[in-house]
Amino acid sequence: MDRYKQGWRRTLITAAGLSLVLSACGDNKRVDPAQQIGSNPVLPQAKDFLVPPMQVPDGVGWQGNAMPKVVPGLQIERIASGLKHPRQLLVLPNQDVLVVEANGPGEEAVTTPKQVIAGIVKGRSGKGGKGGNRVTLLRRKPGGSGEWEQHVYIENLHSPFGIQLVGDTLYVANTGNIMKYHYVPGETKMSDPGTELGDLPSTVNHHWTKALLASPDGKKLYVGSGSNSNITENGLDVEYRRAAVLEVDAATGASRVFATGLRNPTGLQWEPQSGKLWAIVNERDEIGADLVPDYMTSVQEKGFYGWPYSYYGQHVDHRVMPQRPDLVKKAIKPDYALGSHVAALGLWFYTGNGLPQYKGGAFVAEHGSWDRSPLSGYQVVYVPFENGMPKGPAQPVVTGFHSADEKQLYGAPVGLAQDGEGALLIADDVGNVIWRVSSAK
Repeated sequence: MDRYKQGWRRTLITAAGLSLVLSACGDNKRVDPAQQIGSNPVLPQAKDFLVPPMQVPDGVGWQGNAMPKVVPGLQIERIASGLKHPRQLLVLPNQDVLVVEANGPGEEAVTTPKQVIAGIVKGRSGKGGKGGNRVTLLRRKPGGSGEWEQHVYIENLHSPFGIQLVGDTLYVANTGNIMKYHYVPGETKMSDPGTELGDLPSTVNHHWTKALLASPDGKKLYVGSGSNSNITENGLDVEYRRAAVLEVDAATGASRVFATGLRNPTGLQWEPQSGKLWAIVNERDEIGADLVPDYMTSVQEKGFYGWPYSYYGQHVDHRVMPQRPDLVKKAIKPDYALGSHVAALGLWFYTGNGLPQYKGGAFVAEHGSWDRSPLSGYQVVYVPFENGMPKGPAQPVVTGFHSADEKQLYGAPVGLAQDGEGALLIADDVGNVIWRVSSAK
């Protein structure tokens, strides 16, 4: 390493350390995390940081037979390992499971010391691991014990994330388009080369994931399209059709903006009792360890949820210029806060019978924080629902993804699904494992 690079690296490390010291000095009054879960989260005063505080454990993966912890009455098993950044899951009608393996395309422009530091810190955690850019099919082995068979099902994708099956058509949302394939039950490798249904916003890719959900009748596809920045620092031009849920016509690929102001909607699902569209959303950074709570909310057609001008309803973000009070007054308050910086990436409304105590509510996979201490997230929680709305506090169900001293990271949950026996499936993109949670025998 030459002297210039050594000096630059020392500067970055010093700046990162200084940011942690400054944040610790100015962040003594902290909010109890329990007060930021539910319909009325406590929101402290916003802070300004030259460089945001950053903390992540070192990614070490699962050693030996180690695995996450589950609450009493449940058991957990590993059904696949050695994957390449598994993100999302889809259970097929024949009970094969499709696993989307991907990470960001690396196309974001890195222009500031803050971005470089953030990349180094996040990379240490294992969250920056290389993705497979593929879909792998898992098939249960005869007898049902041990890890399942793995078959590479679709290859050469471009940072895929969302996946849906409608009849005999399989849709995969790459970061820049939606591909469709003719699905043949029982195939272990997709025989159809696929065709493009329509494009998706992909310039720069500050947030690259594209969540995907089909309407109950299969005629529409809903896409979560994250913002291209934290708070429009890259300009508004690159935010076209972003920080939004898009509605795509499954027949033609034509799309329209369904709802806006959702900074990074990473998961979409239909709430089974009301039939309403729900989303989990990652909120903005750099105004404090306790701001802003990530959330889950019903998504109204033509609704505006505040980003970038306000957060959690009509709390103005004074960093954003020019201000837009006309839009802020229209901002819809989210339905349910999950906690600040938990990075919710997976949402699943449970409808099975295998885990009857969770029927009717929502599981949420929290990928975990990178910009606060102590850590937040790194767990799968359950949110009870009643009459189509959250009822009561979130309950940790699957934990133990990092060491007690917060220095080592074993795994991080992302996508969720439910198999035919009612077990909960969890994609773990740091451990490169698929977990299956069922009732204890």
